[in-house]
Formats: sequence, C-alpha cells, structure tokens
Amino acid sequence: MKTICTSIAICVLLALGSVAHAQDSAAGAPAAGAPADAAAAKAPALPAWIQEINDRPWDTGGTFWLPTKASLQADSDFMFYAVLALSLFFLTGITAFVVYFTIKYRHRPGHKAEPSSHHNDALEITWSVIPTIICVFLFIGGWDGYVSMQTRPAEPLLIKVTAKKWVWDFEYPNGWHSPNLHVPIDQPIELQMTSLDVLHAFYVPPFRVKQDIVPRRYTYIYFTPSRLGTYRLYCAEYCGMNHSLMKEKAFVHEAATWQRFIDEAKAAEQNMDPKDLGKMVWEKKGCIACHTIDGGAKVGPTWKGSWGQQVKLTDGTTATVDAAYVRTSIMEPQKQLQPGYPPSMPTYAGQLSEAEINGVAAFIESLK
Repeated sequence: MKTICTSIAICVLLALGSVAHAQDSAAGAPAAGAPADAAAAKAPALPAWIQEINDRPWDTGGTFWLPTKASLQADSDFMFYAVLALSLFFLTGITAFVVYFTIKYRHRPGHKAEPSSHHNDALEITWSVIPTIICVFLFIGGWDGYVSMQTRPAEPLLIKVTAKKWVWDFEYPNGWHSPNLHVPIDQPIELQMTSLDVLHAFYVPPFRVKQDIVPRRYTYIYFTPSRLGTYRLYCAEYCGMNHSLMKEKAFVHEAATWQRFIDEAKAAEQNMDPKDLGKMVWEKKGCIACHTIDGGAKVGPTWKGSWGQQVKLTDGTTATVDAAYVRTSIMEPQKQLQPGYPPSMPTYAGQLSEAEINGVAAFIESLK
C-alpha cells in the first residue's frame, strides 16, 4: 500500500513539474489576447540596445544530464559523469549477476544445494581494495571542486544581492539595481548575499553554483563566467506562496559591453518619466507578483482604477488611494490592510528612492 501511495505521489509531482516547465518555457512570449500584465512585462523607456539584451530568451541547451557549461566551476562536471558511470556500471553488473545466480542456483527437484565457501583471501582483498581506491578518487575530486568554489578569487567583482519574497535585487558597483544578474565574461565574481525575510537560495544551473541566502547574515558565492549568453536564475529554496515567481535571468556580457550596459541602464532610469519609472519598479521590485494592472485579483489588490478611490481597511476605517496612501503602503504595508488580502507584503523602507516612490504613485494614477 505504501509503495502504491508513493508511486501516485511521484506521478503527481512529475505532472506538476511538467506543467510548470511548460509555463516556464512560454514565459518570454505572451500570446495574443493575454492579460495586460503579460503584455507589460517589457520595461519601458530604455535604450533599444539595452532593451534588446533584456528581452533575449535564456539558453536551453546542454546535454540530457546537465545544462550548458557557462563558468569555470562547471569543470566539475567530470565528477558528475564519473559517479554516474560508476553507478551504471555497478547497477548493471550486480543486476546481471543476481539474475544469473538466481537462475543457475534455483531450487530444482533432484538437485542438492552446493556447499558455500567460508573464506577466500583473494576475493576479500579485491572487494576491499577496489572500493577503497574508488572512494579515495571520489573524495579527492569532490574536495578539489569544493575548495575551488569556496576560495575567494583575487580581485573579484563584488555584486550585492538581496533576496526577499518574491524578488531578486542585484546592486552593482555604480549603484544601479536590477532584478537580473549582469556579469562580464572571464571576470571572477563575488556575490555578497542576504535575505530580508525567509530562507532563499541562489542557483544558476549553467554556472554550477548554488548557495543558501539566510536572513540577518551574509553568505557568499564565487564563480567565473566563461560563456556569453543568457541563463535562467532560480530561487532553489521554497520561500513561500509565490516561490515559483523568483525566476530571473543571468546575463554574461563582453567585458567592454558590461560597463557600458550598467552605466547607461542607470542613467536611463534616472531620466525616466515618473510613470515609466513606476512601471519599472512594479516589474523589478516584485510588485508584479502580487498586484495586477488589468483589474484581476492576486495576493494583493489590483492597481487598475484604484487611484482616488475610497477603500475600506481592516480596522474599520477608510482611506483614499492617493500619494500619501501609496507611500504608507510601501513603507508600512501592515498599517493599511484591506479585508480579504493576507498581510504578506514586506516593507520597502530604505529600498526605494523618493523618485521611485513618486513614480509608483504616478504609475498607479495613470491606470484609470
């Protein structure tokens, strides 16, 4: 009975995974007639060449077993294939011997059981020495890979990472913030990571790096990108209801293009029209996960048509959706809760500039 239940559970999980993969694969190209949220997924008012990079689909290449190798740390793939080969070898060999001996020494009328050997020095030495050699080989290879991933390289490029439900924030040396990771090729990278709420995990499969991100402390990860391209970036730790939305992109640029990219992207955002900046904040800071702009319902109330409206609060009072209301909702979100919505919004105090807060208000006002 337990076996049947386990099989059913595995089938359900595989089915759910297939659905999620199908949705993930279609994420970059909303169909005609899709909701406004999907159509609005492209950031406005950016230089065309920057927008073209942001819109690139992620690389889906690789082998049956592993995705594309895109960092020097992916050299550890040899250990994966070594363990896989050893596992297949012993699985095949042991299974073949079990089947052979089961048939050869099965009980048959008129046949007596053959005597068993009690001791064989050569056989016992063989099955002790060979597994020991294999274990030493695996330990040395695994240790070498672990040390290379945990040792801070000389003069790495430092990028600060903040994770929270349910968005990534990457801060670059020039002060620009982005939900996507942008790194130059062949440059050692150091990510200094922390979480504002719960446990998250940074994971880019083509880089072969994964690290837990823990609230109230810093964790670090090091890698050196070795292949130009666009790759999928995941949160690999279940962090709450919208965990599956923490999927962004990791871009590997040419060294000369990377600096120009982050400088021009920052300048473009600073010169944006307020409502365009507000729309970008909605996309980049995770607002898109909870607030729609087409009237639909999500975790939080929709922004469409809300400006100037009187809304009821859980404490029995009412409030007008205006600039003051928006500011308070951003800085102290638990202070103005509306009935029917969970108190799940984190504070953005210290994370948004005055221009960004005003931009959010201007964007909501434009959604009439």
